[in-house]
Amino acid sequence: MSVLPEAVRAMEPWARWAVVGAVVLGTVGAAVGLLLGLLAYPPTAWAAIFEVGLPAAVLGAVLGAVAGSVARPWHRRT
Repeated sequence: MSVLPEAVRAMEPWARWAVVGAVVLGTVGAAVGLLLGLLAYPPTAWAAIFEVGLPAAVLGAVLGAVAGSVARPWHRRT
């Protein structure tokens, strides 16, 4: 049983990896941003979620797309 929605499972492998990378790194980045924001200045901690989470999500999407593109030839062989 897969935890991915049907729309994500229907994507090309590189796109699926990009979505998963963006979600995973974006979530981690948002959590780190919240922690850093609470430590720095709590009234504006919500902004730190976006300041750290969005770049992390973009990085996750790029790395996921590259990894999915590299893994595609091996996926087709098996």
